[in-house]
Amino acid sequence: MKLIAFTAEAGFDHHPPDGHPERLERLHAVHRALEAEAAAQRPASLATSEQLARFHDTAHIDAVFAASPEQGETPLDADTWMSAGSLEAALHAAGGGVDAVDAVMAGEAEAAFVACRPPGHHAEPDRAMGFCLFNTVGVAAMHALEAHGMAKVMVVDIDVHHGNGTQALAEIEPRLVFASIHQGWIYPGTGAAHETGRTGNILNVPLPAGTDGRRWREAMEQWVLPRIEAEAPDLLLVSVGFDAHRADPLAGLALDESDYAWAGAVLGARARSVANSRLVCVLEGGYDCAALEGSTRAFWRALADA
Repeated sequence: MKLIAFTAEAGFDHHPPDGHPERLERLHAVHRALEAEAAAQRPASLATSEQLARFHDTAHIDAVFAASPEQGETPLDADTWMSAGSLEAALHAAGGGVDAVDAVMAGEAEAAFVACRPPGHHAEPDRAMGFCLFNTVGVAAMHALEAHGMAKVMVVDIDVHHGNGTQALAEIEPRLVFASIHQGWIYPGTGAAHETGRTGNILNVPLPAGTDGRRWREAMEQWVLPRIEAEAPDLLLVSVGFDAHRADPLAGLALDESDYAWAGAVLGARARSVANSRLVCVLEGGYDCAALEGSTRAFWRALADA
């Protein structure tokens, strides 16, 4: 697949307190992976208030802007912090999602990867949470639906944590199909299998701690990949969290780089076969930097070969 990565130097200016797992070294690891793969890169734009408001309540957008400190750090909740550069970083991350949709719709790429921080999939329409200020993949999905007039888009979330913020959108937006495979019964406490949405447009596949790559792939083949084929969306989006890696400190699944290569290959193939060769991938978690770098390289290379 022809690939483009969207990056933002502003991501290096987002500084949660010392010791926070969502640290700037994560972005260095991702950039090293992209450079090692000679990835084509473009700067991510700033998301506009109109683009954010397709997903987020105006009150939430205003609150994040108002909370932005001139210096130091300020908490939005126990896990989610802002520094002086955080607002611009989050706006570039969300804008990168919009840019990625535009690029695949224009035929400039078949797949785009939004390599920005902070992550986004825990941010709900009305609140920041779980390290996330704005929901990048949700903003991108709504841009596809509203600005490009798509009839149906699908988000597949492979982060080890459930994408509660994206599911909150699917609960009120029937044009969005949401599928998540994640470790069950950890933060944020959502994503049970019985959570299917009012129109059946939500699929949750919670897995127990200790699930290895073989069983994770089997669950993908049993539940997630058939759902992509059945839905045949106009655009496939993927929340790519690399924190299901066995080395990650925040959870308990046991994937490795080969599993992320497999995921890139099968998701790229499904996007090509049923989603008009339109794929947008958004960086979410991944908190062991060596594992993050190696997994990003494996995923990118597999997409390029898909």
